[in-house]
Amino acid sequence: MPRLRLLVPLTVPVALVLGASPVLAYTAVSPVLVSDASPWAACLDGQSPGDGSTNYAGAEVEPFVAVDPTDSSHIIGVFQQDRWNDGGAHGLRAASSFDGGQTWPTKSFAHFSTCSGSTNTDYVRASDPWVTFDTDGNAYQISLSFSATQVISAVLVSKLPKGGTMWSNPTTLIRDVVGFHFNDKESITGDPARPGYVYAVWDRGTFPSDSRNFRSFFGSHAFRGQPMFSRTTDGGQTWSPAVGMANQNIFTIGNQIAVLPDGTLVDIFQNFQGSGVQPSPNHATEAVMVSRDAGLTWSQPIDISNWTPELTVDPDTGSPIRTGNGLPDLAVDPRNGTIYATWEDGGFSPDHHADVALSKSTDGGHKWSTPVKVNSSPAGVQAFTPQVAVASDGTVAITYYDFRNNTTDQTTLPTDLWFISSANGGGSWTEKHVDGPFDIDTAPNSRGPFLGDYEGLAVTGATLQDFLAFYVRSYNTPADPLNRSDVFSVRINH
Repeated sequence: MPRLRLLVPLTVPVALVLGASPVLAYTAVSPVLVSDASPWAACLDGQSPGDGSTNYAGAEVEPFVAVDPTDSSHIIGVFQQDRWNDGGAHGLRAASSFDGGQTWPTKSFAHFSTCSGSTNTDYVRASDPWVTFDTDGNAYQISLSFSATQVISAVLVSKLPKGGTMWSNPTTLIRDVVGFHFNDKESITGDPARPGYVYAVWDRGTFPSDSRNFRSFFGSHAFRGQPMFSRTTDGGQTWSPAVGMANQNIFTIGNQIAVLPDGTLVDIFQNFQGSGVQPSPNHATEAVMVSRDAGLTWSQPIDISNWTPELTVDPDTGSPIRTGNGLPDLAVDPRNGTIYATWEDGGFSPDHHADVALSKSTDGGHKWSTPVKVNSSPAGVQAFTPQVAVASDGTVAITYYDFRNNTTDQTTLPTDLWFISSANGGGSWTEKHVDGPFDIDTAPNSRGPFLGDYEGLAVTGATLQDFLAFYVRSYNTPADPLNRSDVFSVRINH
């Protein structure tokens, strides 16, 4: 929950070389509805005292997905259920598929919030869902759980044993009870080679409330965001004490770990250096830290690239659209360890609108290629919230949303989800249309229409050469004014 962030579908394969005109062909895909009726729509917990918070009961946002390494047909996706306009949701839900994403018959949840069964009355909201598997096929789900005032915050982890149906009672990795600290934007990663090893990262910083005016974020000189780390080496029986990973004179957000084939850990994040988070030259970067001892020690931050600030807006009205902003995502080629990083960036156009940037490293994260724009959106069209994954054959894939099908109707904002893939390390791309157009203006409003700070993209199939997009779309004309969005999945063969 970063404080700083703001039809019938067709698949359209498009041969792309950056800067060249696309050649179109058409095939069909079938999005699968994942989410269903909320079990907590009537829950009254979580209202912020005195400020008239709005709960979008029935609406789902911010999904993530992971594939069981012991059975690629077993997939678990997680998402926020019943989003609040000023941060978090009634709870986090999980959906399980046992046929590679064709159906999602099993819904479950961990006790991360009072609506979802927590006995800790402080945790009336939950946010930032993330899920992973260990080498034995046990699943781990992580949550940011917090009070309605956002003074109390905690990072909680729950385990679903292989073949099980019930998530364990959550383990607390950290808990802060004063407003000076707020834990945020956690993620969790199972080690694909070390049995029983799972890693959790997040930032612990000084934050205003989620309802703070956007412009006020850039006026603060007191921001610090220490990246934090905890791990289990025994399959979740115990977790190490939470420790800081770097000098505190930085502000990190969006920490996420990937594991290289040689066992090296790479933590990616957006980094604001010095005092506060005011954008300035060389001030905001996309960066990584590297660990060669399973997280016991970390390198100093290594810059991937400067980040050029951008704010995704409705092209008709100028109103903000809340997206992934500069939050990075990363994925690793399992054959040779090449790391691919993607994020939104405003540096590819004179007006600094949002485009999708891609950079890669072939030396374990120490040196990175110059970022390139990879979205094929027409000139001037904003593209946002990219996710990246790499198949077993080295094919790189990215999903993102854009506004290329917008119309002159200022009361709607048609939005589409796209999939691009490259079989040559990013030298050229093929594009497919995944879903849309749908009206993003009808999405739950949280400092602007909000589908999530991220989406899900995973590799699946018997040979791990298919991709599964796990995403949110809003409804053009919601039958229920609060139930405005759902989670869908699409399996894509590149």
